[in-house]
Amino acid sequence: MSKRKILIMGAAGRDFHNFNTRYRGNEAFDVVAFTATQIPDIEGRIYPHQLAGELYPNGIPIHDESQLENLILSLKVDEVVFSYSDVPHEYVMHAGALVNAAGADFTMLSAKDTMIKSSKPVVSICAVRTGCGKSQTTRRVAQILQSMGKKVVAIRHPMPYGDLVAQTVQRFGSYEDMVKHKCTIEEMEEYEPHISKGIVVYAGVDYEAIIRAAEKEADVILWDGGNNDTPFYAPDLNITVVDPLRPGHEEKYYPGETNLRLADIVVINKIDSARPEDVASLRAVIQRVNPKATVVEAASPIAVDHPEVIRGKRVLVVEDGPTLTHGEMKYGAGIVAAKKFGAAEIIDPRPFLKGSLIATFKKYTGIGALLPAMGYGEQQVRDLEATIHATDCDSVIVGTPIDLRKIIDMGKPATRVTYDLQEIGQPALDELLRARF
Repeated sequence: MSKRKILIMGAAGRDFHNFNTRYRGNEAFDVVAFTATQIPDIEGRIYPHQLAGELYPNGIPIHDESQLENLILSLKVDEVVFSYSDVPHEYVMHAGALVNAAGADFTMLSAKDTMIKSSKPVVSICAVRTGCGKSQTTRRVAQILQSMGKKVVAIRHPMPYGDLVAQTVQRFGSYEDMVKHKCTIEEMEEYEPHISKGIVVYAGVDYEAIIRAAEKEADVILWDGGNNDTPFYAPDLNITVVDPLRPGHEEKYYPGETNLRLADIVVINKIDSARPEDVASLRAVIQRVNPKATVVEAASPIAVDHPEVIRGKRVLVVEDGPTLTHGEMKYGAGIVAAKKFGAAEIIDPRPFLKGSLIATFKKYTGIGALLPAMGYGEQQVRDLEATIHATDCDSVIVGTPIDLRKIIDMGKPATRVTYDLQEIGQPALDELLRARF
């Protein structure tokens, strides 16, 4: 029998994991290509033979997703596997229609079939959308587990934007490790908060090898999910964060709805800034689609280190990049801080954009008067710095998970916004985790 020809649609993360767990070493299939979207500069590379395995001595080419239809026809693809996250359900089905019309089957692999089993307990933190508050929820869970005397090791969702072979298994225990591995801003945003609390972070490309390395130094593994992807590991406790500031999104995005249905605990974040009717509506949705889940209500109160940099000033607000782009949030912690601490005016950065940020705003037209901290590579970091320098403002509010002041020269006064998860009422995550572990 001839091998079934597979093309995997991805964004340099879930696609590689799906290949590794389902297709690598499987002689029934021939993965002829990946396509890439969402992340800049992924296409045109090769998934290397060192990772792809002996069946792929030349590796597997990665093409831009815009070539999908032509690739199906020219490569005689039998099946296309959709393998990336945080897109509307309608978007997924448009992709399916294109694929079917081109003559191939369209597949979405189940979360369960790609989950790797660990020898250590796993707590997963996922969400229904980017920007719901996974980061502060993950920090809160880690804090509780540490207070119980557990050695916590976090495994972060993949962000392999560099040398894929060098990034097969990465371990981060210090700020110097992030410098050594040439981390992007997005990577540093996710790793640094854990490292600052004494938690080792693993990431990379081969998540079977990663979990085996992490198990050697952990009592509990914390899966720190990205976007709204499903867990790569079979969780002993599955926590999903939902967002009442985007009511209805919990059932309209892939695979966020899957995470909602899989959850043991659902955290409704941001209830301090949401409308009560939207919180109530969200509770009704949870009860309907996952009535067995325990619901925890929480807020993410903010603080700034230099409020005088905001009060009465014309401010530029820099927010987390993915939250504003494919997360589609209209504002983040920086805007909340600008209003709370009395900024005179929020300056629109669009007249001052430099380099790659011009293309970012053309692609994501809904960003508005905010500056996303795009930092997937050295050039984007330079473009971000140049844009901040060029913007006609008095000061800068940094609303990103990492302190950008450590990475780039702001050229003007700047203050950082921090935020932590705070449960409201009962049940609380502390008692739920202690009951389970």
